[in-house]
Amino acid sequence: MADKSAIEWTDATWNPIVGCSIVSPGCTHCYAMGMAARIEAMTAALTRTGQGGAPHYNGTTRKVKGTAIWTGKVALAPEKILLQPLAWRAPRKIFVNSMGDLFHEDVPDAWIDKVFAVMALAPQHTFQVLTKRKRMREYMNWQAFDRVVIQMMAMVDQGTPSVRETCERHGIPWQQPRSAHDWWPLRNVWLGVSAERQQEADERVPALLATPAAVRFISAEPLLGPIDFTSISGEAPNYTFRVNALSGRHTIPSDNPTDIVTDGACLDWIIVGGESGPDARPMHPDWVRDVRDDCAAANVAFFFKQWGEWAPGELAPRMQVRTERAATFWNDKWLFENVTPAAGQSMHSDDEPDVFRFGKRGLGRSLDGVEHNAMPEAR
Repeated sequence: MADKSAIEWTDATWNPIVGCSIVSPGCTHCYAMGMAARIEAMTAALTRTGQGGAPHYNGTTRKVKGTAIWTGKVALAPEKILLQPLAWRAPRKIFVNSMGDLFHEDVPDAWIDKVFAVMALAPQHTFQVLTKRKRMREYMNWQAFDRVVIQMMAMVDQGTPSVRETCERHGIPWQQPRSAHDWWPLRNVWLGVSAERQQEADERVPALLATPAAVRFISAEPLLGPIDFTSISGEAPNYTFRVNALSGRHTIPSDNPTDIVTDGACLDWIIVGGESGPDARPMHPDWVRDVRDDCAAANVAFFFKQWGEWAPGELAPRMQVRTERAATFWNDKWLFENVTPAAGQSMHSDDEPDVFRFGKRGLGRSLDGVEHNAMPEAR
């Protein structure tokens, strides 16, 4: 948890749970696994000297061939951390669970209720919840609202500021909720899913579109393949459908030439970024451009977070004075090569590799000369 975050699209991080499980290729080099392992090691060292630490991290990771990976154990944070956003008076965007997945299958519903109660009691903040699991759709129902209200009342009884007091302190209009329809889904909570390839987008986006939310967003980081958000495949009882996730238009394919088309929920925000770290995989610039252009056409907010370790040659942070690692995407796979300074100087833009491994530092965040920092507006 940090009151300030280096993540470009948020202001702070908050981790009411710690731990996760690897579920898809985007998890392979997750930075949180290494960070959790370091915190676990520091806690062990502090415990030996009687200084405490963060014991709830213990057992969340293990080493495999020298690399930290999740064990699947999920640990609930102590109450001090659970209630931390209530102590932050200045409004900020808060990324919920940078060190795990709130909707992991082993997180009790009762704990998720408490997390949502804290978010409801802090309307001055915007909470950004990101998951890889369809459980979020199952959780967001009217019964969950009833349980969240009970948790809110319990927190107020224990001395936590009431919603009315919090709203008045921050100049936010107050309305006593008469029913779930007044408050649910919470207006200050954005819900999103990760999607690194078309396969993950097809699996997760339809569930997100069916989830009640003030803002629905996608984190396509690391982007490991092209994703067409205008033609997502999905299934519902008794039929298969295609959805333009950017416009909300659903098409039900059939033998009838007049397909059934409906207007429904759509995405409000897409974040795209490349992978960083020692084993980072490349991201093709055209994959990013396609998402950018589709977002622009549909008036959907687009945020380009980073290139990661690999970037096109025009973004080289220095003159080529050494042999560079390079990659070209061909026949649906990456082909790697080493480019010497002499070879690099003789190349033209139409024959150079798609990306070079320059390292993250100095690359900047521009795409075709433009930084994309768009943020969504809650409905």
